[in-house]
Amino acid sequence: MALVHSFEKSGNTLFKYRGQLPIVLFLMSVPAVYFTDYQCLKDNEELSLILLITCCVFSFVGQVIRAIAIGTSNKNTSGRNTKEQVAEALNTKGIYSTVRHPLYLGNYFMWIGIVMFTYNIWFILLFSLIFWLYYERIMFAEERFLERKFGQPYVDWSNSVPAFWPSYKRYIPTEIPFSMKTILRREYSGVTATIISFVFVDFLRSWFTSGEVRFTMCQGIIIGIALSISLVLRSLKHYTKVLFEEDRS
Repeated sequence: MALVHSFEKSGNTLFKYRGQLPIVLFLMSVPAVYFTDYQCLKDNEELSLILLITCCVFSFVGQVIRAIAIGTSNKNTSGRNTKEQVAEALNTKGIYSTVRHPLYLGNYFMWIGIVMFTYNIWFILLFSLIFWLYYERIMFAEERFLERKFGQPYVDWSNSVPAFWPSYKRYIPTEIPFSMKTILRREYSGVTATIISFVFVDFLRSWFTSGEVRFTMCQGIIIGIALSISLVLRSLKHYTKVLFEEDRS
């Protein structure tokens, strides 16, 4: 099998299972936290707060990037399909005029914030490498699919727009208005998973440094609020038309 076909085949396979990567992240965080020395943070609450805020900002930036991409896309693009590549229209304006894969860029920032919260530099580097190798194949397969489907218009666009790190030199505003309903309908599960991940890492760190299994009231309140909001939005999505929009996925 030619290397280009091998890359595309593996990319399509990884595409189907990309939703499992957060589970791998959960599992990897356990040894990362266990083998990290947190002695310097025990008596320095100010440093702990600064690091927490920094990690949260990274994850928040990832959520914002995803929100911009999803909130300004029509129903024919940026779907949550998991079985195969699907696209009936080509996004080339708005955030897609600055970067070809904004959703994956958002994923990286969202997840790297959680990884950074372990305060383990080796875990940060390892996760970044895994993410790069994993999503590089997926992006390759997606671009092969889009090139076959849209031909020269896709080639012209892709040659002028970076794949992963944005460039605003040729920014083109989109005519599609930003939709908060789309964000509420599609992103609640991801936001909830991010919040739970932060609490999970905090729980592990407390457990491994104290030697006691302690689930604090603050952690319980945060998870309770996140799950409650997620449940409400899920109910609105599946049982009402409050969040329904005609031309959005």
